Amino acid sequence: MAFDSPQIIELPKVCDPRGNLSFVESEGHVPFKVRRVYWIYDVPGGMRRYGHAFREQDEFIVALSGSFDVVLNDGVKATRHHLCRSYYGLYVPRMTWREIDNFSTNSVVMVLSSTCYDSGDYIEDFDEFQALKK
Repeated sequence: MAFDSPQIIELPKVCDPRGNLSFVESEGHVPFKVRRVYWIYDVPGGMRRYGHAFREQDEFIVALSGSFDVVLNDGVKATRHHLCRSYYGLYVPRMTWREIDNFSTNSVVMVLSSTCYDSGDYIEDFDEFQALKK
């Protein structure tokens, strides 16, 4: 499985009267081997996390709790994706600028990454990102 553009991916949802269960399988539900998982939490409601892009890293973003928007930019056009269900995730390919905003109170963002942490992989200047995309 390989994707070259951002897209929402529906994850399995096992319904049970005791509570529902969803899961992600590396190289099954996401088009990459998961090398790192991190989460963002305790962001005050309505706040914004400023953007960046990655040279090599692909991501898969899930709203484990609450809701937020992921704003993606391919260098030409921006799209907004509202995440509010834990059984949907957003695939974000490398070289896509992303910002997260519009957090509801007590949101938890889970991010699955295709690479281990590497500070040199980050592009934190939008003008530099646009120049690299050309």
